[in-house]
Amino acid sequence: MLAVLRLYVAAAVLVVCGVLALGASAAPLRTQGLRSTPATLPLRTALIDPVFSGPQQQNAFQLARGTGATYVELPASWRSLAPARREPGFTPTDPASPGYSWGPLDATVTAAEAAGLNPILQIVGAPAWALRVPAKGVGAGTPRARALGDFARALATHYDGLHGAPRVEVYEVWNEPNLSLDLSPVSAASYRAMVNAVSDAVHAVDPSNVVVAGGLDPFEHRTAHWYTQAPLAFMRSLLCLSKGAHPHPTCRAQVRFDVWSHHPYTFNGPFGHAKRPDDVSLGDLPRMRALLAAAVRLHRIVSVHPVQFWVTEFGWDTSPPRRHAAPMALAVRWTAEALYQMWRSGVSLVTWFDFVDQPGLSPYQSGLYFYARSLAAARPKPVLTAFRFPFVAYLAHGRVSLWGRDPTSTKVVVTIERRRGARGPWRAVARVASNRFGVFTARLQGPLSERDWLRATVPRSGASAPFSLARPPANLRYGPWGN
Repeated sequence: MLAVLRLYVAAAVLVVCGVLALGASAAPLRTQGLRSTPATLPLRTALIDPVFSGPQQQNAFQLARGTGATYVELPASWRSLAPARREPGFTPTDPASPGYSWGPLDATVTAAEAAGLNPILQIVGAPAWALRVPAKGVGAGTPRARALGDFARALATHYDGLHGAPRVEVYEVWNEPNLSLDLSPVSAASYRAMVNAVSDAVHAVDPSNVVVAGGLDPFEHRTAHWYTQAPLAFMRSLLCLSKGAHPHPTCRAQVRFDVWSHHPYTFNGPFGHAKRPDDVSLGDLPRMRALLAAAVRLHRIVSVHPVQFWVTEFGWDTSPPRRHAAPMALAVRWTAEALYQMWRSGVSLVTWFDFVDQPGLSPYQSGLYFYARSLAAARPKPVLTAFRFPFVAYLAHGRVSLWGRDPTSTKVVVTIERRRGARGPWRAVARVASNRFGVFTARLQGPLSERDWLRATVPRSGASAPFSLARPPANLRYGPWGN
């Protein structure tokens, strides 16, 4: 185990030192030759971080665009945008009604779009006057669906591109509604009413708008003060579907949305499974996708678009800075592998949490940049390369299967290069044409072994992180938050 980890550490040192320029070409192996990649799902990437709503947002958005991300997830806090009290004369569906305060969110959305990032507005946080079940202790309470729909109508109207604010197309309904800290009591029926109210309002403004539902916590929890319902159990209840390999409808209710999303945090590597049968980590995403497909087939979901599958929050803490987290070199590999695992599970957009490490003793050290008081001084982590230009390669029976996505997400010619051992020259072994989404796949056959490392290069995009054909030990158990 230590020998393999030392190889990854050596590779990380090379990345940190910037030794990732295009290597000198040499006599090609017989695998050289241009291959094309067939049509596939895209792999779009997004970022979520409090820094995007703070005083450094201009610098943050500019840096974010350099990560290859094309979306950014922003909170649309209902309680911050709406009046604290519902006074006489307040019209909740009218964005111009006195009491609404759009200025700070307008500035954030404008800055994001100026940097070339598409906002995903996540509706969260009901004001007290809109709660059907009051908040109690750490329980968030339950908003009235009609009031939520009225707010969504005002939000989508304000951002329809016709009222002075930028155009926004994507709206997410709540965060982790299977967690009592966000929706209390946890109730799939209540959440269904919330989603339908938002969907009806947002699509009434513009049928091309996209409504995202889900965003579930991946694990069942039971504590003295708060709890989480297992995501697959919550999802079945929401969609009115039975258990089993061949689910059937259990009620007549339908739910209206365009995208289903999840937060597949994982404690045992990028292909690991959750311990409980209804929890969903990275290795369990195909089960969630199958349930989603069954819901579409059985007409449990009503959508004006083909239903998509997204991940709206995910990340790996790294060491440094967090003790007990995945060592940086391993985290580089796991970042690329996690993106691959999500893509091959049918996910077409992945949101990384977070962009910059949180300060102090925060458990959230999964940023693409190390923490610094000023973003101008923030140093990129080696994982940034794997997020920006994900690339994986797996050796089996003398053949290598490889996958990647160019940072531009456009059609390019990718050169695959090989290095023998953790150091030494890179030599071109193949060329692959990506598809229109920048995704490329290929199989190589030749004198390759576990001693070899591969990487992908594109002239204007640079190089991916080196990827070892030797797999890390299977019993590594680093958690997503260094636990």
